[in-house]
Amino acid sequence: MAVFTPVTPDQARAFIADYGLGALSEIAPIAEGVENTNYRIETAGGRHVLTLFERRTDAAGLPFCLGLTDHLAGRGFAAPRPVRGASGDWIGRLNGRPAAVIQWLQGAGLHTPTAVQATAGGRLLADLHLKAADFAGRRANPVGPAQWRLLAEKCDHRAAGDSRRMLEALVAELDRLEPLLPDGLPSGAIHADYFPDNVLYEGDRPGGVIDFYFAHVGAWVWDLAIALNAWGFDTEGRPDEAVLSAFLRGYEQGRRLERAEVEALPVLGAASAVRFTLTRLHDQLFHDPDWLVTPKDPAPFFARIAFHRAASPADYGLAPA
Repeated sequence: MAVFTPVTPDQARAFIADYGLGALSEIAPIAEGVENTNYRIETAGGRHVLTLFERRTDAAGLPFCLGLTDHLAGRGFAAPRPVRGASGDWIGRLNGRPAAVIQWLQGAGLHTPTAVQATAGGRLLADLHLKAADFAGRRANPVGPAQWRLLAEKCDHRAAGDSRRMLEALVAELDRLEPLLPDGLPSGAIHADYFPDNVLYEGDRPGGVIDFYFAHVGAWVWDLAIALNAWGFDTEGRPDEAVLSAFLRGYEQGRRLERAEVEALPVLGAASAVRFTLTRLHDQLFHDPDWLVTPKDPAPFFARIAFHRAASPADYGLAPA
C-alpha cells in the first residue's frame, strides 16, 4: 500500500457518506506498498481502508478484483470484502481516481517469513485457489508477457550503467523464456501478488490476504511461482531452501501438484522473477520524488533468475509427480 493522491478529512467524509459507515473520526495514510493510495479510516461503523486506484491498476479490472474478494469472503476465506455504496456499486470516484472502501482485516504482513509461517502461507494459497475455482469473473493477466516487452522498451529510454546491463540481460532472458512458457495447466482465478506482506499474520497463523489488484484468471502454478519467488529468497535474492520447501509442502497439503505443473516450475519461476524485476526497474527509473513511497530495488529479483535457470524440481523440494 502507499499514498500517491492526497485526501483531506473533508474529502473522505464526503466520499464515505454514501457507504453507510457513519461519522468519520480519523483518517491516516498507509505508506506501505507501491501501487495504490491507501488510508486507514475510523468511522462509527468501524475501521476500513479507503483505496484510490493508481497507475497500473486498470479501472476496467476492478469489478473482477473486488468481485473475487467478495466471492472468497462468501466462501469463508479471509479476504477483505468491499463495501457497497448507496447505488449498489463498490467503486466510486475521489480526487479523479476510482476509489473503494474495503473491510479492514486484522494481522500484519511479514518481511522474513519462517518455515512454519511459509507452510501456513502455502496452505492458504491452495485454499484460495480451490475456493476461487467457481468464481465466474474473467480477466486477462494485466502484467503478462506482452506488457513485459512494453516495460522493457520504456526502460530502454532511461536505463544507463548497471540499469542498462540489467535491462539487456532481462531482454535476453525474455527471448529464452517466451517459447518455453507452458499452457493448458490447471487454472482459475489467482492472486498474482502473493507476497508475505500481503498475507496478514497473528503470530504464526495467517489471518487474511489483501491486495488482489493484479488478480486474474491464470495457471495456479503461475501464482505458486510468484509466491515462491516472494517467500523463498533472502533480501539479496539467495534461495532459502527450508522456506521454499515449507511453502510447497503447505501448498500440497491443500492441493497436489500435477506432473506438468512440477515440470513447469523452473520456467515459471524465472518468468515471474523477470516480471517483478522489470516492474521494479521501471518504477526505479521513473520514480517521482513527490510520491510518498520508496521504489523497490530490482536487483534481488534479478538475482533469482539464475537460480531458476539452473533448477530442477528437486531444488524446490519436489520430486516429479
